[in-house]
Amino acid sequence: MMQLILWRHADAEDPGGKPDTERNLTKKGRAQAAKMAGWLSSRIDKDWRILVSPARRTLQTVEPLGLPHEPAEAVGLAATAETLLDAAGWPDAKRNVVVVGHQPTLGEAAAILLGSDEGLSFRKGAIWWFTARERDGRAETVLKLVMTSEEVEDAAK
Repeated sequence: MMQLILWRHADAEDPGGKPDTERNLTKKGRAQAAKMAGWLSSRIDKDWRILVSPARRTLQTVEPLGLPHEPAEAVGLAATAETLLDAAGWPDAKRNVVVVGHQPTLGEAAAILLGSDEGLSFRKGAIWWFTARERDGRAETVLKLVMTSEEVEDAAK
């Protein structure tokens, strides 16, 4: 049974003439990343493989988690849903995987996992957690949860 977490980068600054890969998180984005990392830190560990788009905002999003991570073009700005799922090894990888990436690719990957023809929208800083399992001899994908940084904050109150 493999688990896959798709994590959209947190709120980022407008390009303002910068290359897209160089955009930083905003103050709001840094807070979103810290909240989600705090929530995730008690649910995943160093045995998880963490693939991160090489874009600055995704690297800044995963940083508060404090776990080893791999920058990977296969989940970067030019990625497709297929390259992302292939890089993660879905659904047969031996390790659970977190992918920190971008919209619309994350939404397109989620749609494939859920059997939809249309991409889905991820809020900035949100995660979608999937599990692959076998039931009655059939492979199944289960959407375990969708969590936003606002929901993390509400749950802590």
